[in-house]
Amino acid sequence: MKITLYPGCASEGTAISYTQSALEVAKKLGLEVKEIEDWNCCGSTVTSSAIGQFAADVLAARNLALAEKMGDQAVVATCSSCYTVLGNVNKKFADDKFKANANDALSKDNLSYSGKLKVRMLLDVMYSDVGLETIKSKVVKPLTGLKVAGYVGCQTVRSLREFDNCENPTFLDGIISALGAEPVQFSHKLKCCTGAMALSSHEITISTVYPIIKSAHEAGADVIVTPCPLCQMNLDAYQVKVNKNFNTQYKMPVLFFTQLMALAYGLDRNAAGLDYCIVSPNEALKKWM
Repeated sequence: MKITLYPGCASEGTAISYTQSALEVAKKLGLEVKEIEDWNCCGSTVTSSAIGQFAADVLAARNLALAEKMGDQAVVATCSSCYTVLGNVNKKFADDKFKANANDALSKDNLSYSGKLKVRMLLDVMYSDVGLETIKSKVVKPLTGLKVAGYVGCQTVRSLREFDNCENPTFLDGIISALGAEPVQFSHKLKCCTGAMALSSHEITISTVYPIIKSAHEAGADVIVTPCPLCQMNLDAYQVKVNKNFNTQYKMPVLFFTQLMALAYGLDRNAAGLDYCIVSPNEALKKWM
């Protein structure tokens, strides 16, 4: 199976552990991953307000045009925001006027886009295409006894509503179970972490992150895993301030689901990208490290 990957900006920054673990897991699963050459930011967060919606859409469309040149029928995003932006822009190409205007702009870079690609999310590809049986078959260190809060967040399954159940998602929990761990049910599984608002209104983010971690902790979780870079960053980076503001002592590791897969596949901590975590996972995961 081949994957045309759109890594997104976070892959080289706050979510480097996501990309690193995903690529290592892909090798174990026999997936051929090709990164889009010369990709650019998808335009998430501030770009549309800075340069206008159409310019932001064309910025995203450039990635789709580059992916189409690679000859695949789908482009796979790891980031929930990238998935949302690329997916929504992809749908706009069904409108002939938008398509003509966008391709006129893309032609300045000697590119064009037909609008025929399918935009996928890595979580969906792992569950729907690779499949739980294959995921399970590669496990060499079952995560037996580990209780995991699968934090889906607000964008992953709700933005485009093209996979999983948007109100009661099960894909992430299915992967957790396939790795031998126990998915715990907690009330804030789909709550927003405030995303990039953390950059300008961190006090709001702290007050929003607190009940998410509290919910996972009260459900008995040892760790939280997520498919979203913004969710992972906020829950991991702001946990110290949550403890300070709310007089708590949480030490809840927050990982990407691919990091959990890497551990179950017997990969070392470097391949799993564990040293990038702010809240150390050493105690919770020492049995498998």
